[in-house]
Amino acid sequence: MRDAFGLTVDQYIYFGGYPGATPLIHDEERWRRYLLDSLIETTLARDILLMNRVDKPALLRQMFRLGCEYSGQILSYQKMLGQLQDAGNTTTLAHYLHLLSGAGMLSGLSKFSSEVVRQRGSSPKLQVLNNGLMTAQSAGKFTESRGDPEQWGRIAESAIGAYLANAALAGDFEIFYWREASKEVDFVLRKGTQLIALEVKAGNRPTTLPGIAAFDKIYSPRKKLLVGTGGIPLEEFLCIPAVELFA
Repeated sequence: MRDAFGLTVDQYIYFGGYPGATPLIHDEERWRRYLLDSLIETTLARDILLMNRVDKPALLRQMFRLGCEYSGQILSYQKMLGQLQDAGNTTTLAHYLHLLSGAGMLSGLSKFSSEVVRQRGSSPKLQVLNNGLMTAQSAGKFTESRGDPEQWGRIAESAIGAYLANAALAGDFEIFYWREASKEVDFVLRKGTQLIALEVKAGNRPTTLPGIAAFDKIYSPRKKLLVGTGGIPLEEFLCIPAVELFA
């Protein structure tokens, strides 16, 4: 299956589908330079730094690179402070993450909770808004990443997260993650009082989904979805308008 730009689903998941960069994917070095120079740097410089007061531009760029490296992972602001130079404080990092989200680059998903205070104070799950932003900065290549089940699973989860996060920006639903102790749900979608718990698997067929089961006991979501191996195929899921998941 190929999309309107002639990409297979695996190519779309890895390269992200930016129209201007798509013709370059068969020369990965040119594709990477295009994203880094013409898209990423231009967006940071023009859409963020020229439009907002940013006291530490170098820190903003560090924050973006860190978010891309850890896309799909939960990372506390305290841990971010330990990995960034001249990081200032958690309020600065949260503000810069907000600016990156507004520019369509990187967001931080909140933990789902029935208590708003706990939700707002949670560690963010970092999520690029296009997978090309992540893979363009990685050392590996498409074929290498596709052949590594663990790495590909992370890339696929990030692609689904980017799809859902962009759909949530339209305001039709909200997107979160959920974790308690060792139990985790990749994405929780909320529209009014309706909840959907969604897990992404792109490696071996899962035998159990303990996070989904634990979340179900507490919150009784309307739907529990598995995307990828053993569930809805990735290419099929990416063709579904996300708001229709609540239908």
